[in-house]
Amino acid sequence: MGLEIMDDVRRDYIYNLVKRGKREDGRDFRDYREIKVEKDIIKRAEGSARVKIGNTEVLVGVKLEPGEPFPDSPDEGVIITNAELVPLASPEFEPGPPNEDSVQLARVVDRGIRGSEAIDLSKLCIEEGEKVWIVFIDIHVLDNDGNLVDAAALGAIAALLNIHIPAERYGLSSSEGEDTNTLPIRDKPVAVTMVDVGGEILVDPNYNEEKAAVSGLTVITNTDGTISGMQKYGREGLAEDKISEMVEIGIEKADELRRRFL
Repeated sequence: MGLEIMDDVRRDYIYNLVKRGKREDGRDFRDYREIKVEKDIIKRAEGSARVKIGNTEVLVGVKLEPGEPFPDSPDEGVIITNAELVPLASPEFEPGPPNEDSVQLARVVDRGIRGSEAIDLSKLCIEEGEKVWIVFIDIHVLDNDGNLVDAAALGAIAALLNIHIPAERYGLSSSEGEDTNTLPIRDKPVAVTMVDVGGEILVDPNYNEEKAAVSGLTVITNTDGTISGMQKYGREGLAEDKISEMVEIGIEKADELRRRFL
């Protein structure tokens, strides 16, 4: 049996399960898989977190280094987010430079952090127009069983919490950046991804459910319930009432994840 035929069979199986009110792993439509968050596991990083959602596993590391600010924001720190899709994590991932999928993953995670203004970038200025702190967020996908965005976004904000700014390492005096400072975090954005399979909304889709979905939406919300980012997926559109329902679900589930893991 060819791979395309097997994919079609799998999609039909998932679709028929959903139409009967079921998911292949027995979850309710609104339930996440088991989630585990481990913090500070990379000793050489300023902050790190490993997140597992079901069999999906993502490692996030954060480093801070002094560097030049952007010309249009000379008194603000810089965020640079990258994602690496390790070939061992999925047969679909290939070695080489970042592809469209890795760029999109990094972009969605970055958008949530920037949109929420989770980091007070004005407090990362060392010398206006000359030197600021650059926050490097590196996402490594270790195992892909669907919903990489939620795992990566949760790992990113978990890694950013309680980071010690390494001023002393770079020979900066207290007037340029106090070594006792922690990274100024103002919010905790959380991403919730949902897909539409057979007209039903499934939270935290696994790999097979992603393949069976006609469309999907990631909703990134802040502590106060405001939206800091959204990303639409899939080959079909989403009706306005479906989007509204997904946003409501996203806000509710994000609050649960925030209280449990952040």
